[in-house]
Amino acid sequence: MRYAYAITSALLLGGATATLALQPGTAQVAQNEPGAIQAVSPKPGAPMSFADMVAKLQPAVVNISTKQTIVQKQQANPFAGTPFGDLFGGGGGQGGAPVKREGASLGSGFLISPDGYVVTNNHVISPGAQGATVDSITVTLSDKKEYVAKVIGKDADSDLALLKIDAANLPFVKFGDSAGARVGDWVVAIGEPFGLGGTVTAGIISAINRVTGQGGAYDRFIQTDASINQGNSGGPMFDLNGNVIGVNSQIFSQSGGNIGIGFAIPAATAKPIIATLMKGGTIERGYIGVQLQPGGTINEDTAAALGIPKNQGELINDVTAGGPSARAGVRAGDVVTKVNGQQVTVDQSLSYLVSNVKPGATARLDILRNGKPVVANVVVAPRPSADKLAATLGGDAQGFGGDGDDNDGDGATVAPAAGGGLGLSVQPLTPAIAQAVGVEATTQGVVIAAVANDSDAAGKLKRGDVIVSINGAPVRTAADVQAAVAAAKSAGRPQVLAQVKRGRGPAQFLPIKIKS
Repeated sequence: MRYAYAITSALLLGGATATLALQPGTAQVAQNEPGAIQAVSPKPGAPMSFADMVAKLQPAVVNISTKQTIVQKQQANPFAGTPFGDLFGGGGGQGGAPVKREGASLGSGFLISPDGYVVTNNHVISPGAQGATVDSITVTLSDKKEYVAKVIGKDADSDLALLKIDAANLPFVKFGDSAGARVGDWVVAIGEPFGLGGTVTAGIISAINRVTGQGGAYDRFIQTDASINQGNSGGPMFDLNGNVIGVNSQIFSQSGGNIGIGFAIPAATAKPIIATLMKGGTIERGYIGVQLQPGGTINEDTAAALGIPKNQGELINDVTAGGPSARAGVRAGDVVTKVNGQQVTVDQSLSYLVSNVKPGATARLDILRNGKPVVANVVVAPRPSADKLAATLGGDAQGFGGDGDDNDGDGATVAPAAGGGLGLSVQPLTPAIAQAVGVEATTQGVVIAAVANDSDAAGKLKRGDVIVSINGAPVRTAADVQAAVAAAKSAGRPQVLAQVKRGRGPAQFLPIKIKS
């Protein structure tokens, strides 16, 4: 996923050239007031023209640019202290003084009131690089008039921000109702891609309530094939009645350019958040203090290991000590299938459901624990800031996979029986071994000594990984592993779910096929 806005080394300004003639002595209304735009039916065989609608709406779309200061540390001079040091800048071995340079970001926005309130994306007005600070924000209207903008409020989780410029009698548009949007409906996007000035693109709605996998309360987007490129972020998406049904936000692209997959924040999401920010309020979301297994809902392999249906429920990877879920008795390895009676599915994630529970309320979690139903009543807390969450989830996390360093490179093949049919050779984890493989001293389990090359485990585990449990049963010896595998076989399951730690990162649950 890429944000659709530009970061440049020079300030690029542009805007639409259409202007609005205001009639003196008449009450000002929104550019998209009902009845102001006449729907046009195309002639048989001819495409509809958006020209009249665009001419009315384009003056309310603005360019948003920022000036930023970026502070970068200088790299150390590798020749410092040698006869060649002065030839390469003369910097010290630890690097010279930090260097400041100017930067800028470029995006779009739209006016929602005649007195200068502007909606855009939070990332458009945020620092665009590490070590950067935003010095000023400029809003440029379609008539090229520029105004210094003040930030009224912003919300990183929804990626929305509200600005204010000191002006009056401005053209503006209103939010519409995105709930009535349908796949296949025409939409029009207006913005400032690449700083070219007001640019209009059209397409259709490709999907509604699109889940992108980012998690959170607002992982619900309108997907469109209307071209959205760098600089379009924060601009409006209109339906054919001129209603703002979305705020253009992100694109999916491997090249950085448009490939026909763009995403807009639905008006149903944006409108109440902007209203709250306009009143000086803050946005609160629910939080229960768990880490979820990467990959979303239960996939086929994990489902086979647990003996449950796939694509239903999500696996708890870890529980924050002292957090709401820990106090309610939720455990790592639990599969949450419902939140307050609502199914956890691919399109309705656990993160989404919990985030939309009001802090202070109780969330009933329906859980499968070792195949048995359990209920946990969790008192939902306010969601911490992104920075605090990042600090909570910190650590030397390492990815799992067969391409990593196996610690000794011996590529050993072992007898399948050593790992109870998993193709593993394991031994009890001692304090000395725990220190050697880099896990916490409090970790309990068995450490992998070798992995059979012809096993499913070879693509997922490596020497030095620590298996904490299998299918919810703690393992401390090779015999425990063999017993867990035997139990899975007797239950007719072709694989097991192993809870594995690698280094000081959080434990993960990995489905491992049983060797025949």
